[in-house]
Amino acid sequence: MAKAIEVSDLNIYYGKFHAVQDVTMTIRAKAVTAFIGPSGCGKSTFLRSLNRMHEVIPGAHVRGTVMVDGQSLYEPNVDPVEVRRRIGMVFQRPNPFPTMSIYDNVLAGNKLNAKRIKKADADVIVEKSLRGANLWNEVKDRLGKPGMGLSGGQQQRLCIARAIAVEPDVLLMDEPCSALDPISTAAVEDLIHELKQNYTIAIVTHNMQQAARVSDDTGFFNLKGAGQPGHLVEFNPTKKVFTNPEQKATEDYISGRFG
Repeated sequence: MAKAIEVSDLNIYYGKFHAVQDVTMTIRAKAVTAFIGPSGCGKSTFLRSLNRMHEVIPGAHVRGTVMVDGQSLYEPNVDPVEVRRRIGMVFQRPNPFPTMSIYDNVLAGNKLNAKRIKKADADVIVEKSLRGANLWNEVKDRLGKPGMGLSGGQQQRLCIARAIAVEPDVLLMDEPCSALDPISTAAVEDLIHELKQNYTIAIVTHNMQQAARVSDDTGFFNLKGAGQPGHLVEFNPTKKVFTNPEQKATEDYISGRFG
């Protein structure tokens, strides 16, 4: 079931380095939220903090709160692995597991979270997930073939199928189309529109036209200066951000004056 994410006064650090400063926002349930901004402004770091993926880097830590369904994700008793199951991640480059078939790629997360899955139940999960990723009709006759044998766009949709197979509440996407051709990009964007009927989605993109096409809300991140932390300049409905932004820095970025 899709859930909203409440972020309050979030500061993100890598050791002593202050990467992102004082972010407060609500990522709405069953909506697409886009994060835009120049390279190095902390938008991907912020995205990864929403499911504690940034913690794979030694010394990474946060101050502030991230709440999902009334639960703080950073409480000492919260298991990061469970957080990542509830809040799935799709990365910039498609990353099917190279030694696994299409079928086993879809089930990879489920097998990590369950000791054993009956074949009939596994078949249902695979078909449902591939249909959810608009990939079933393209691969249903070659489920035993390697996932790496698919095209780039199909591989990315396979990774989305793998993410939704564990029935998360939220999907995070870090530049999911940057490595794809225009036709594959259009397919993934169409899929994002469909997925928001059932999931809360947050996406980082350098493509402002893409942000305008797929998102309901947009957050613009920027740097205060060289060596300074990234911060959230503006967070509003996407139409407002792109047609009547509140901040001059937002307008300058969208119009191409910098970035």
